[in-house]
Amino acid sequence: MSTDTTIFFAGAALNLLVAILIVRFIYYPVTQDKRFVFTFLAFNTVIYFVMDLLTSTELSVGVGFGLFAIFSVLRYRTTDEISIREMTYLFIVIALPVMNSVMISDAHIIQLAFANIVIVGLLFVLEKEWGFRFAGSKSIIYDRVELIAPEKHDALIDDLCRRTGLPVEQVEIRKINFLNDTADIIVYFERPDADESKETTTLVKQAAHS
Repeated sequence: MSTDTTIFFAGAALNLLVAILIVRFIYYPVTQDKRFVFTFLAFNTVIYFVMDLLTSTELSVGVGFGLFAIFSVLRYRTTDEISIREMTYLFIVIALPVMNSVMISDAHIIQLAFANIVIVGLLFVLEKEWGFRFAGSKSIIYDRVELIAPEKHDALIDDLCRRTGLPVEQVEIRKINFLNDTADIIVYFERPDADESKETTTLVKQAAHS
């Protein structure tokens, strides 16, 4: 087996291993969300092979980073928006194969290993919230539009705290549908544990009158 072939397989294996560590053992245990696992791993693997092809045929490195830039701003046009957390992980799993393919082709093995270890370690520490205070968020379809007015902000917070059971600290109003008397809002709250970090869509119905 030639040296180039060995480097190719070693780089692909390292890149996939690091991606699996990040997605399966850092991202997934915190979010418990399988929707983006396929996307993260597929993007990471395919981009590594594309980058290896570009470097092996001696095309401009600028072409490779141009491809990276295109994918880094790509968003799937679905009914659900990709949250900041998922966009960050998408950026990381796209950046990894670009970095790994370039560094391994230049035989920068020590730098390559150090960079991957630092990225995995940093993500692990951040997700464990060591020394940091993170706020959780939930997307809510809210039915009491009369409380959306700025002068009723305190009443809105109290109502959300009572009906969701969350220590709501801040509310972001995204859309108001007067046709259905609902509002699309995001509530932010102090997250007591990692399990509440998942961003979900909840339909909050008006509580029954006592």
